[in-house]
Amino acid sequence: MIRRCRHAPGTPTPEGQAVTDQFRTMLTAVRNLQPWTPGHAQDVAVRIGPFVERARPRPGDDHGPEMIAVALVHPDTPHAAAYLHGRQLGYTDRGWLRCETAAVLGLWQPGYAMLTHAAAGLPLPDDIGMAPAHYALNIEARKRDDSLDGFTLLRFGPYTQARHAQQDYDLLTAALEGRETTLVPGHCVSPRLGPFDVSDHHLFADPYETDAVALLDAAVEGMSTE
Repeated sequence: MIRRCRHAPGTPTPEGQAVTDQFRTMLTAVRNLQPWTPGHAQDVAVRIGPFVERARPRPGDDHGPEMIAVALVHPDTPHAAAYLHGRQLGYTDRGWLRCETAAVLGLWQPGYAMLTHAAAGLPLPDDIGMAPAHYALNIEARKRDDSLDGFTLLRFGPYTQARHAQQDYDLLTAALEGRETTLVPGHCVSPRLGPFDVSDHHLFADPYETDAVALLDAAVEGMSTE
């Protein structure tokens, strides 16, 4: 209930009027969703449980039809106070996250601010349903008997943008063409894209400091001399 004190009957307090205006802005935003178009680098509103949060798509990684990379930001960004409040509530330590486009309500509007964890004074939950948006590229040798048995020749990661991983995937696929079934007897060699597992970081070659195709050729040559 909006308090009315020291005012004539029916006249809301300034605080009450501010809350009313904010509530009306929120209703307008909810009723008039602004469509989001991938690739335009515009902040979006994403659903996280019963809340709505502001998310900033990662440039160059917001084209996916089903998955994009975003960073959650405090609803009052870019104000300094919002940054400090965001640190307290866990907004700034999440990094880039994998976000299903089905969770995107539309473009971010200030009216959504009332629906955020920040507005409720609550920290973001440990599990927000979004995995870290880092990518890995594995060169795998799988047995040709339709089983899942095999091993991994090389691992590249983390890629910070899906398009970079896709570029190396295409290069490696081209480099393997015609040799997939001859490099490792009884196996089929192929690259596979997937999420980067931080716990296994020591097994991966840094894709931004390594020529993936050259490293593949070196690994194949090493196998042929064994």
